[in-house]
Amino acid sequence: MPELLQQQLTWVNFAIFFAWGVVLLLVVLGFVTYAIYFERKVIGWMQMRIGPNRVGPLGLLQSVADVFKLLIKEDTIPRKAERELFILAPVITFIPAFTVIAAIPFTDRLISSDLNIGVLFYVALSGISTIGIVLGGWASNNKYALLGGMRSAAQMISYEIPLVISVVGTVMMTGSMNLRTIADFQAGGFWHWNFLPQIIGFCVFVIAAVSELNRTPFDLPEAESELVAGYHVEYSGFRFAFFMLAEYVYVFAIAGLTTTLFLGGWHAPFPFLDFIPGIIWFLLKFSSIVFFLFWLRATLPRVRVDQLMGLGWKVLLPLSLVNIFVTAIYMAIAM
Repeated sequence: MPELLQQQLTWVNFAIFFAWGVVLLLVVLGFVTYAIYFERKVIGWMQMRIGPNRVGPLGLLQSVADVFKLLIKEDTIPRKAERELFILAPVITFIPAFTVIAAIPFTDRLISSDLNIGVLFYVALSGISTIGIVLGGWASNNKYALLGGMRSAAQMISYEIPLVISVVGTVMMTGSMNLRTIADFQAGGFWHWNFLPQIIGFCVFVIAAVSELNRTPFDLPEAESELVAGYHVEYSGFRFAFFMLAEYVYVFAIAGLTTTLFLGGWHAPFPFLDFIPGIIWFLLKFSSIVFFLFWLRATLPRVRVDQLMGLGWKVLLPLSLVNIFVTAIYMAIAM
């Protein structure tokens, strides 16, 4: 009887986890659909253009129409491509992007998986997407795609290092890699948020994160004028959509991670505002970061590849190491 009860509980838990996963997937897909719309409207507003305004009220169905168009387009695979790897590459790129969201706490209770190594979990899985991008470029049997894939790998690996090291200071101050614990550590007002004592780490993290997302001004992997659309030049239809989907899902993930690590998570900026639900504060901070990413795309030009690599290795990496030593000295004095 106990074994039967344990089995029933296991299936119930599986059903709950599966249902929550489906809900989270729908939320993320909804975010991606309207993040594209929001980005186009923001860029249009900043550049004195109208943006989407024809399909649906206020153009709200434009992104839906674009997604539908991608899904019904012909799926072409080059004759001399490595067929299995060509098909697998978009999946390898997308799955880690969605999986890392499981470790991000939206409130003290609204969290998919409360991991003690949440920071490590995010870093480990997000690095797998690089493999999918390289495979997509190589399996296409196209020299432009291969060049785009290799440049993307060089960029993402180079900026992954300062990105991870910039978080070490936050982990040292909180004494935990658990993202919920890190968010709870910042309760009590914005003067307790990590971005103030970790301002160096925060700046390094934001710059490295923009590069990890392959977004302007670091969007060299998709530099159309240089690489004929980069690593995904041979992809069409829903396989191309998977690459684009992964990029915007990572926008969701990195905005949530930045909010949790440096901006107090779901905590209010002032204690007297604690009566407002935590999810509201999380969404406000989250939306501000997403808007900032779109703002960058609307204003900054693309950098050269030598400037990109030089910034990562000569500026961000030394600054992230300096941040660790400054944090250690700060903690020694504070104790």
